Amino acid sequence: MPETPARAPGRGIDYERLYEFRHRRVYRDARVAVWNEIAPYVYELMGRPQRVLDPAAGWGEFINAVPAPERWLVDAVEFPEHHRDPMVKAIFADIRDVELPHEYFEGIFVSNFLEHLAKPDDIADFLHQMRETIAPGGSIVVMGPNFKYAWKQYFDFADHVLPLTHITVLEHLAAAGFEVDTVFPRFLPYSFTGRLPAWPVLTRLYLRAPLAWHALGKQFLVVGRAPGTPAKS
Repeated sequence: MPETPARAPGRGIDYERLYEFRHRRVYRDARVAVWNEIAPYVYELMGRPQRVLDPAAGWGEFINAVPAPERWLVDAVEFPEHHRDPMVKAIFADIRDVELPHEYFEGIFVSNFLEHLAKPDDIADFLHQMRETIAPGGSIVVMGPNFKYAWKQYFDFADHVLPLTHITVLEHLAAAGFEVDTVFPRFLPYSFTGRLPAWPVLTRLYLRAPLAWHALGKQFLVVGRAPGTPAKS
């Protein structure tokens, strides 16, 4: 009987291959066009900050589209889309290993990241890091799949580990020292391959119709604030 090959130590998920497979039915240009609608909407919720950080940027659609004067992205995998806008400062590393400036960013956007972490203490450590780098009065937006409304599909994604709801995120933000400002338990549909086609016109109409969120929304969006008074620009 042939011997089973040994598994190479330390070999985790190949995220580049994973995302290529996951989004194989959605053209990247279509995703960019949709995020060109979502990013300005979120930017307004953040209070139009001057310096914005996307600490787990994925393909970088948000940070490339958000109309902030200074934009940073961090991601563990380098994708060609990260270089779509040369004005974006890009760092390729695990965010937890990156040294960020203290009390610097006026806005932080965390999208579809927390559910990938291994345990609640990892979320706490990450949010503490964000608390250290956010400026007084700055805003943090956390978006992700809401287990309360997406429990049937939640673990259809190979890299989802922790089941989170908007209530879970509220508690994590409070424990990290943030003040909760706005909560949408249902915001965007679960994925770009869901019931809402990846078309910018439909996305624009959807964002203007909160009643539709109650029918199609499977992702929460929570806006938190760091204590303190924002510095005058």
